[in-house]
Amino acid sequence: MMNKFDKAKNLKIAYIGGGSRGWAWKLMSDLAKEEMLSGELCLYDIDYEAAKQNEIVWSKVEEHPECKAKWNCKAVKTLKEALINADFVIISILPGTFDEMDSDVHLPEKYGIYQSVGDTMGPGGIVRALRTLPMFEEIAQSVKENCPDAWVINYTNPMSLCLKALYMTFPEIKAWGCCHEVFGTQKLLSRALSIIEGIEEVPFKDIKVNVVGVNHFTWLTEAYYKDIDLFPVYEKFCEKYSDCGYELKDEDSWLNKFFDTHELVKMDLFKRFGYIAAAGDRHLAEFCPGYWYIDSPERVEKWGFALTPVSWRKENRDDLIEESKRLVSGQQKFEIKETGEEGVRQIKAILGLGDFTTNINIPNQGQIPNLPIGAIVETNAYLTSGTLKPVFAGNIPEKILPLVSRVVAEQEVVARAVKERNLEIAFDAFIGDPLVTISQEKARELFDQMIENTKEYLKDYGV
Repeated sequence: MMNKFDKAKNLKIAYIGGGSRGWAWKLMSDLAKEEMLSGELCLYDIDYEAAKQNEIVWSKVEEHPECKAKWNCKAVKTLKEALINADFVIISILPGTFDEMDSDVHLPEKYGIYQSVGDTMGPGGIVRALRTLPMFEEIAQSVKENCPDAWVINYTNPMSLCLKALYMTFPEIKAWGCCHEVFGTQKLLSRALSIIEGIEEVPFKDIKVNVVGVNHFTWLTEAYYKDIDLFPVYEKFCEKYSDCGYELKDEDSWLNKFFDTHELVKMDLFKRFGYIAAAGDRHLAEFCPGYWYIDSPERVEKWGFALTPVSWRKENRDDLIEESKRLVSGQQKFEIKETGEEGVRQIKAILGLGDFTTNINIPNQGQIPNLPIGAIVETNAYLTSGTLKPVFAGNIPEKILPLVSRVVAEQEVVARAVKERNLEIAFDAFIGDPLVTISQEKARELFDQMIENTKEYLKDYGV
């Protein structure tokens, strides 16, 4: 019988979206540093040539003097070929193109509706979900047929709804979603400890938190460093910075001015409700009524964050394509560096090579009692040998329950709209979203235009 160490040396990882020039490179960097894992890495992408380029990129990674890993990395042309007998499946795809995302994010601006991200909530998040979830249904069905026992890790947004589609299609699937937004709040709490208490350089993972909520609208109901309750520390930090803001710079971040934040939304929500909102301000603002933080560019500027234009994403894509060419040709050396992501560590934990607890997105099994069973929630979970166990998080506090439960209800409506391929049900969610503050007539006009702009991906809906 193969022991856990032998198994770890004979893995098959299927990467769906294997032509990625962001998440895939991060995975490669993390795998390169991990000498306990090896096997086959199959890259599948609808853009086969992009996956083929990443196959070459990995061959360059293995030439790096700091690379400790050996993987048979290959691009494959079919989803089935990638998935058959896979042990782990990683999903990071772009649903559609940036042209569709341009419509998601910027068409609503003509109606006075602004979105800082537009991939999870708001009109953009809903329409993105309509074209994304059928893709995830196909992935779930293929997992069921080719690797039903595989563990599936998702990075694609809208995170909660993508996972909902996986579980609706294949209820026995072993899937969860990873998001690093909570990590940023742990880093902020570490900084607060330094500023308020003079306790320097606390690693953010030493900040122990209880996470409740849904992806990109997570909240902390407890936060500790050793025996120090961090809520009073954070309260003093907010008193100090809630007027001027505090800019948490990450020196290793690839982000730019369109992602900068002064944490003013996060601190305002703490002052309003007494709990720590644990996502970036760009995301948090989109879950709240539009007139709170995001009903105009001027108001966004006042609250110290930014509207991220899709034009920047297109420019960044072009830059990454050029970088890929340089990596493939050898003109540029691949840099093995700390990514801050946990996918590889999670794989090791499932294999029995280092248990740990972290925040993930999975169906509610009762870890949040006052949200519906089966809704996709974000809480802590314990990853150990062959098992992923949700940690009991407790109820959503009454003060924030109306905000969070409304999000869950909207996501359930969108999921049903996709399952039934019914755009009228989708419109019910659309018009009820807190960012859609226009008349029913204008909302219908906007919805119809957005559907028209993404109709290539909505053929099953009768468009």
